[in-house]
Amino acid sequence: MEPDRKDATGTTDQRPGETSFDQQLSRYSREELLQWAYQMLLIRLFEEKTAEMYTRARIGGFVHLNIGEEATIVGAISTLRPTDYLYSNYREHGHALVKGVEPKRIMAELYGRATGTSSGRGGSMHLIDVERRFMGGYAIVGGSQPLAVGAGITVTYKGTDDIVMVIFGEGATNGGSFFESLNMAKLWRLPVVFLCVNNQYGMGTAVARASAVPEIYRKACAFDIASERVDGMDVLAVREVVSRAVARAREAKEPSLIEALTYRFRGHSMSDPQRYRTEEEVKVWRARDPIPAFRELLKKAGLATDADFERQQQEVARVVAEAVDFAEHSPAPGLDTLYQHVLVEDKGAC
Repeated sequence: MEPDRKDATGTTDQRPGETSFDQQLSRYSREELLQWAYQMLLIRLFEEKTAEMYTRARIGGFVHLNIGEEATIVGAISTLRPTDYLYSNYREHGHALVKGVEPKRIMAELYGRATGTSSGRGGSMHLIDVERRFMGGYAIVGGSQPLAVGAGITVTYKGTDDIVMVIFGEGATNGGSFFESLNMAKLWRLPVVFLCVNNQYGMGTAVARASAVPEIYRKACAFDIASERVDGMDVLAVREVVSRAVARAREAKEPSLIEALTYRFRGHSMSDPQRYRTEEEVKVWRARDPIPAFRELLKKAGLATDADFERQQQEVARVVAEAVDFAEHSPAPGLDTLYQHVLVEDKGAC
């Protein structure tokens, strides 16, 4: 298969330009479009509440927010089936939400409560819900890439048509695990979609200062893997490009590398003073906020009204408030559980 290396934004740089919304709304039902608007808003309000609870010392540890990346998250993960596997990184709250993990269990984990996704042991960077095949956030940069390859081997061995998606930042494309994972995925024809969420900065370092090839999608050429770059602020464009990669994985058993150009509106983490980027740069990207942009698209197309979005606002606010209340009233892990989930004993081995 000849690799597809189209730059789906029509550009080769990383500067934000005019959003070119995909004019193919007729492919989707009104319900689907409103659902994606709802999911983007859920991520935004959940993350804003997370930031508030962190500053109020209700949440500890490290916290990395998805604010600004909502279109990439929803556009990509909405292409998956419930049985598909999703591996993530430490900026994964929104990924878990779209994969169907209950908001209250995510918030409880952020609080370190026993009712959280990892029983209060993992916190923000280690969410997981195996039942929904959300296979975890990982604190090690690039750490989930080899695991996704392993999952690709598993589904290939079992002969199912499930696929694997692994999400990581541009900073995770400069390490050995990235290149080894792409090589093995291509060599063994594994159904893995590698999704790079390029939010322009690895912690405080601009991508061009850290990567000899700042156009991340071009790195796939070393392994003859199909790749595309897409405007990550456009939920429909992301969905279209990732849908091709998902179909390639499911039908042709071939991996892909997708680079979504997006921007985090907040710092790398809650402790980031953000001195490495200018106010003007942030202002330019905020003008392309994917949530109001998508709402305007739907209103102009006659598919939604302000009343629809007001109802969504109220419903999402209720869901987030319930998640906080659940976390606040959930117990901390008991001391008697200290040694649980640490060691698996094979009692029949000796």
